[in-house]
Amino acid sequence: MLTAEDFAQLPHRMWEKVFSKVKKAVVFMDDRCAEALHWSGGAAALLEAGARNVKQFSSFEAGGENEPKAVFVVSTLLKGRTVDVIKDVVSLSHFQYCIVFTAVPHSVHLFANNVSSDTETSPVFEQFEEKLCEWMGNVNYTAEVLHSPVVFAPVSQQLTVAPPFARLFPLLPPDLESINARRPEKKRFGALNDLDVHALPAELQIEIKCLVSALNSMFEAAGMREESFAVGPMSRIIAGELANHNQAKTRRKTAPNKASIIFIDRTMDLTGAVGHHGDNLVEKILTVLKPLPGHVTDVQVDMLELTDVQRTPHSQNTVAPGCLAQRQPSSARSLWETMLTSKHKEALMEVRRHLVEALTKEKLPIKMSMGRVTPEQLCSYVKLFRSSWEALESHCGVLQLGLATAQMLQHPSLARWDSCLAFERLLLQALGDADFPAVLRQLLPLMKPRGGKDSSSSGSRLREDECGPEELILLLIYLYSLAEEAQHTDAAEEELEKLERELIGALTLVITQETELSPMLQNLTGCATPEELSTERVHTAVENMFKTLRGLSYMRDHLKQLRSVYTASDGVHQATYRPFLRQILEEVLHPDRPECPDIEHMSGGLTDLLKTGFSMFMKVSRPRPGDNPLLFLFLVGGVTPSELRLIKDTVTSLKPGTQVLVLSTRLLRPTDIPELLFSTQRLQPDIGL
Repeated sequence: MLTAEDFAQLPHRMWEKVFSKVKKAVVFMDDRCAEALHWSGGAAALLEAGARNVKQFSSFEAGGENEPKAVFVVSTLLKGRTVDVIKDVVSLSHFQYCIVFTAVPHSVHLFANNVSSDTETSPVFEQFEEKLCEWMGNVNYTAEVLHSPVVFAPVSQQLTVAPPFARLFPLLPPDLESINARRPEKKRFGALNDLDVHALPAELQIEIKCLVSALNSMFEAAGMREESFAVGPMSRIIAGELANHNQAKTRRKTAPNKASIIFIDRTMDLTGAVGHHGDNLVEKILTVLKPLPGHVTDVQVDMLELTDVQRTPHSQNTVAPGCLAQRQPSSARSLWETMLTSKHKEALMEVRRHLVEALTKEKLPIKMSMGRVTPEQLCSYVKLFRSSWEALESHCGVLQLGLATAQMLQHPSLARWDSCLAFERLLLQALGDADFPAVLRQLLPLMKPRGGKDSSSSGSRLREDECGPEELILLLIYLYSLAEEAQHTDAAEEELEKLERELIGALTLVITQETELSPMLQNLTGCATPEELSTERVHTAVENMFKTLRGLSYMRDHLKQLRSVYTASDGVHQATYRPFLRQILEEVLHPDRPECPDIEHMSGGLTDLLKTGFSMFMKVSRPRPGDNPLLFLFLVGGVTPSELRLIKDTVTSLKPGTQVLVLSTRLLRPTDIPELLFSTQRLQPDIGL
């Protein structure tokens, strides 16, 4: 059987085709592929394979006079912007040999060009090879165009993400309105669950086909014969595409390793994605530290503590940042795995233990101190490595994780995390006792400009634990995703409309009085600086935001059984949030549970359809997700670190022998969700055109 370690190696194997071609070449790579490689060896892997240099995929880059060979690695179609950049780079250089790797298969290039995909040859790639020779200035020079699905990043043994699809997100009611607006009245869809792949815009179809092709390539490398299941409208479309993918059908006839894969829409449970109840160290690190430039997952770790450079306003750009990605099997890798799937306190103790063990191993002087783990204590341990370059080099991974932890613990915005958690708990208790408008009204007193007269006695800019607009938006998403759990009354609808108008006005005022715009507010308003903000612009953005929020209440309406993520208080126990993922795993792994109607099996051929048909009249058992020894959960729209722990704990308690691996479009921090809900072109993803 395929182990977690084997599966985590597969993304690296996808790069072997690229590594075999980079000897003596200058490599140009786009951000999405660079992020995937970052978790599979990084630029070091290319240099070890013989590459001369690694550069950004940009029209402002070129090869030197003594660099005759180039390799381009792109995650996009060879059309539009991608072609322009390759042409610019090649025209400015002196290449005689060009190789282009695209993560998009030839069949999808044909689909994008409206050509039937029956052909045995690769005409699109062959035409592009001719263009490359033309741009190099000599038809006798060599050009190759190849496909390699270099889209997966093994974040841990349990989790693999796909950075090129980080902005792929399940569709929402406003998206259904947009689709219906382009269709004749008789052909309009009644609900998101009625959508099929052909109803989607071409860009989104292309993105889904690319994801399905990449999954098929990975399953082929693993010798996998999977049964596909789905929960949610977007998951149905993706699982259906995988079930009916021609190469996948061929593979499943002979592949030896049986597995089940359940695709789950993130929109089935946004409460878990924006909530602060995770008690997870990595979730907090991802939230408070700045992302690495061009990356969606990893963050910048300030490494100044390991140097003698003086800390000044400009010193951050003097020393290259560290990161969280730990590639080699080592103590740093095992520490990262522990941080990702342990409780906050346990993970802190592990960080300290690893630093102390490294110091002891290197025989460096150490003052032992037990009790609470503090950022000062961790920094003092890290500074001891300055005296030995060899020790610093051999424990570099542990030091980066130690510094990331210390910087998170010292971060001023951490106090707001606890404030959000306290408020979420209050709202959760209130939901069972009142109608939705009464619970929502509790947010109004929080909606005041930061640093106002009543926010603190001194009228300062901001109390550290005071909720700003970002936290208020997260609380709104948290509440609206639970709206159906509240009591329903006849007067509630009218009252809700009136209250929403008040909230829109209050939040507009809060945002317009910000003196600095966070990335979330920049995305929401479309303004880069506070000077660009106008009341009308912010008011329109907030109105659109509430239109999307209203739709979140109904995302589970099509489900028959798993419609709730909330348990009301019974007078003895407090009201609690019931994670959707845990409910799915209970349905799948519990031996006594009947078949769950909400986990839909996606058939991929006549045999499966016959089984489904006969099962109405005869005792024919349909496939179930728990039938196979290996289970994949694919979360469309992202997974949080605390959900990884939840999956691990639930599997251990219900069916310890089962192997459950997680695939997802991204590793989420709470602040990612507003961007995906309110600022992402879900119907027209950026596919490089």
